[in-house]
Parts: sequence; structure tokens; C-alpha cells
Amino acid sequence: MRPAGTNRQNDQGGPISSEPRINDRIRVPEVRLVGPEGEQVGIVPIGKALELALESDLDLVEVAPMARPPVCKLMDYGKFKYESAQKAREARRNQALTVIKEMKLRPKIDSHDYETKKGHVERFLKQGDKVKITIMFRGREQSRPELGFRLLQRLADDISELGFVESSPKQDGRNMIMVVAPHRSSKPTRVPRESTTETAGTE
Repeated sequence: MRPAGTNRQNDQGGPISSEPRINDRIRVPEVRLVGPEGEQVGIVPIGKALELALESDLDLVEVAPMARPPVCKLMDYGKFKYESAQKAREARRNQALTVIKEMKLRPKIDSHDYETKKGHVERFLKQGDKVKITIMFRGREQSRPELGFRLLQRLADDISELGFVESSPKQDGRNMIMVVAPHRSSKPTRVPRESTTETAGTE
């Protein structure tokens, strides 16, 4: 049996660590013991549980302290912590980086420019990125917000096979903003990048 680990509670019952209590730090009369392969041993006195841990060259680890009696398991705690840390690092590496791109349009954009900008949005969505669509109003255009709203609706319909509207169109000062996100079933095709934001300007 290895040296005792960090207490989850101090002698007054206050929490001092998020790590479980192990070995002789477990100060209860009896525990519900689980074997190293997950087998149920049953409720045993703490002395017997510690004896079994010593005989097996394993640690007695409190895995459910709030149960009555607490549930403890026989395991190699050092190996368990190492493998848990490895899995956490691997999960972080495999986690898809959420990237938000930005596409800016004018409310009276011509057909050619619209198709170009739509193509950019489609490419971003195929890469698995979210896209912030910004309609920029100038001068008297600010009195015609419906132009921007219709344009955003049109774009949302055109890219519906690749993405969906995550944040509905809303006015933000002189701009109108909508956020679209790729469908979760999409398989992104991306290359490594250093930045998490890319802005595509207006014509």
C-alpha cells in the first residue's frame, strides 16, 4: 500500500482538496468495498479494507464519499491519475477549435458580389467554422433595415444545406448581425491555423 494521499476533508470536515481520500486518510468505521476489477466485495470494516489493499499492493481509494457507508475501490491510484491526465490531454487535442469568421456585406450588394460572398460563407461552414454575417448600413440606408433583414434571410436560405442560423438577425448600431453555424453532422475539412478569427471585407 502506498503513502496516503491528499485528504478531501480536514479534521473539521472542511474541504481542502478535490482529490479523493486514500488509504489511512479514510477515517470511517466501515466502507462498501469494490475490488480492482469492479467486483463487489461488500461492506467491510476499514481495517479489513486497508489490509486487503496492503496484501494486493494497491491503494484504497474513496470513490463515493457521500454514500452510507462510503464506497471505496482497490486500485493503483498513481497509475489511475496518470492515465486520467493522459486521457484529458488527448481529449483537449482532439477537441475541435471553435472558429468564428466574419463576412461583411452591403444591403444593396450586386448579384456577382453576393455569389462571391456566399461562396466564402459556404467554404467557412464546410471547414466547420461559424460565420458572423454583418450587413453595414450607410447614410440613408439606415432607415431601411428591412433591406438587410431580407438579405440575411436570403443568405440563410441559400446556405441551409451546410449550416443554420444560430443567432437571428439583430440591429447593432449601424450594422445588422446574424451568426450561422455548420450542421453538427458536417465533417469539417480544415488545415491548422494560428488565428481563431478571420474577417472577409466588403467589396
